Amino acid sequence: MERDGHECVWCRRSLASGDRLTSTEHLVPRLKGGPAWPENELCACRGCNRRRGHASPERFLADCEARGLEPNRAAVEAALLRLDEAIARRGGQRKARPYLAAQLRRLGLTGRAAPAPAAA
Repeated sequence: MERDGHECVWCRRSLASGDRLTSTEHLVPRLKGGPAWPENELCACRGCNRRRGHASPERFLADCEARGLEPNRAAVEAALLRLDEAIARRGGQRKARPYLAAQLRRLGLTGRAAPAPAAA
C-alpha cells in the first residue's frame, strides 16, 4: 500500500491496512505463471479482485474504463515494468515471460520480458 497508494488500482476505492475490503492481487495471475513476488502484487479491493479473476491487466483496464471507472493505469503499467525488471534480474519464470511480454506490447510499453529460448 505504501508503494502503490491507499486505493484500489482498478476502481480507486480508498483502502486501509486491515480493512476487510483490502486485498492484494497478482498482476500476472498465478495461473499464467505469475510469481508470488512483491513486484507482481498490487492493492485491489476484494470486489475488483474477484471480478478480474484471471483476466489480463490490459483487458481488465479496458473493462474498468468501459464501466466508467478511472483505473490507475500508471500504477498498473509501473508494476508490469517492475515485474519485468525483477524477472530479468532473478531469472526463471519461464511461463510468465511470454504472458508479460504480450501485456507490455499491448499496452505500448517496452520491457525486457521475452519468451524463454526453446530447449535444444
